[in-house]
Amino acid sequence: MSKVYLIGAGPGDVELLTIKAKSLIEQADVIVYDRLADDRILNFASDKAERIYVGKAPGQHTMRQEEISQLLVDLTKRFDNIVRLKGGDPFVFGRGGEEALLLKANNIPFEIVPGVTSAIAVPAYAGIPVTHRGIATSFAVVTGHEMSEKSTLKWDKLSTGVDTLIFLMGVANLSEITQRLIANGRAADTPAAVIQNGTKAEQKVLITTVENAAADVQRQQITSPAIFIVGKVVTLRDSLKWFDTKPLFGKRILVTRARSQASKLSAMLSALGAKCIEIPAIKIVIPSDNYKAVDMALKQINKYDFIIFTSENGVKHFFDRLKLKNLDTRSLANAKIAAIGSATSTELSNHGINADFVPTEFRAEALVELLKSKVDGKKVLIPRAEEAREVLPQELINFGADVEVVPIYRTISAIEGAINLEDIDLITFTSSSTVKNLVNAVGAETLKNIKTAAIGPITAETLKTFGIEVGIVAKEYTIDGLVKVILAHYTKANNVTKDYALDLN
Repeated sequence: MSKVYLIGAGPGDVELLTIKAKSLIEQADVIVYDRLADDRILNFASDKAERIYVGKAPGQHTMRQEEISQLLVDLTKRFDNIVRLKGGDPFVFGRGGEEALLLKANNIPFEIVPGVTSAIAVPAYAGIPVTHRGIATSFAVVTGHEMSEKSTLKWDKLSTGVDTLIFLMGVANLSEITQRLIANGRAADTPAAVIQNGTKAEQKVLITTVENAAADVQRQQITSPAIFIVGKVVTLRDSLKWFDTKPLFGKRILVTRARSQASKLSAMLSALGAKCIEIPAIKIVIPSDNYKAVDMALKQINKYDFIIFTSENGVKHFFDRLKLKNLDTRSLANAKIAAIGSATSTELSNHGINADFVPTEFRAEALVELLKSKVDGKKVLIPRAEEAREVLPQELINFGADVEVVPIYRTISAIEGAINLEDIDLITFTSSSTVKNLVNAVGAETLKNIKTAAIGPITAETLKTFGIEVGIVAKEYTIDGLVKVILAHYTKANNVTKDYALDLN
């Protein structure tokens, strides 16, 4: 039988999504979502899941609430697992109760999955606790929409009977809210804060007073989504702010890595406060020969004296193919194993192999130096990307090796549609392929005015061939190394002394 899950998506930071919510989203057949749900949450869904947007912005409703509720009923005729994804918590001004009542009336099973409400999370990310011993022992969460004469809000009780007031969706009515608070006994000079895009890298915090809030918001051009918080707890922000003091806070960084790999880089940069926009420039697919060459090599794997892996992807795809052919690491016993880069070496370790040769510098030339006196007359297998530099095989051949290069995967462009690079502070490139594909999509001239960060000198050289200046180059050619050099660049620029590199361990 079909079932509807009313799920709270949290206040904005994707990492505040609950474990249960993530699990249900992964199993969903269809997802009905609003504008306050972080787009990255949808990445947890299956590619086969249908997505339906029903967002409501001030003055612009995709659907009326009654239509959304009926949509959930109608979807049960086509799908088994229906997820209704709502910003914050479904039952905190999320109108989840209305949707649940209609489902109940139609005898449709449903389940409520609470979410982290913005009423508490957004102040916390601004360093403002809604309660604090000796300052505030009570708080109220209030809708900012009900300003009509028929409003049921008890302004006299709110104004003088509650320590901390949190108004959701109240920016448009802020002038009237503050007037009513003052008229009902709240001191005009009571500390207040307006927090826009709370828990996100775009978070903006305005500290003001009840009397000045409306004028300050207009002056600072703060718009929804934002919350208005009133009370003495606001004064604690100076001591407790933590989120918007991160070293990369406010930096908009474009991540061009393949979608399957982008999460690590994005997660590390986000943890340092950056806003990451993922536009995968490459997609990893099967080689053009449909594994013909590598399969032939696997049939005679015992003949090779050396097997060289040049990337983490190469290791993963090689061992996937090995397993498919009912082989395991024992079949590699006759060969010495070499790897370029710590990530490649680590991936080999995950398969139970400690590489015999790993150069300290993560590039082909360094590996050639290690092997040049050892490969004369030896058979060498290099399973790698279909398109790659020829330095490694050519140099090994020059030193007498019998080299066989087999494509284990290839990269193609994954860019679809127009790309908006407005307000981007930095673009990260993790391979030459990401450079070429982004240049093909937007043109080299577009990228010349944006700072770039390259994972290593090879990628940097590719940027230079297009006339693009390289702003940052990793000293250690790994994702960790790239993040560290980006961090060092901005902390130096901002005169930040704290050793945030500890956060990367």
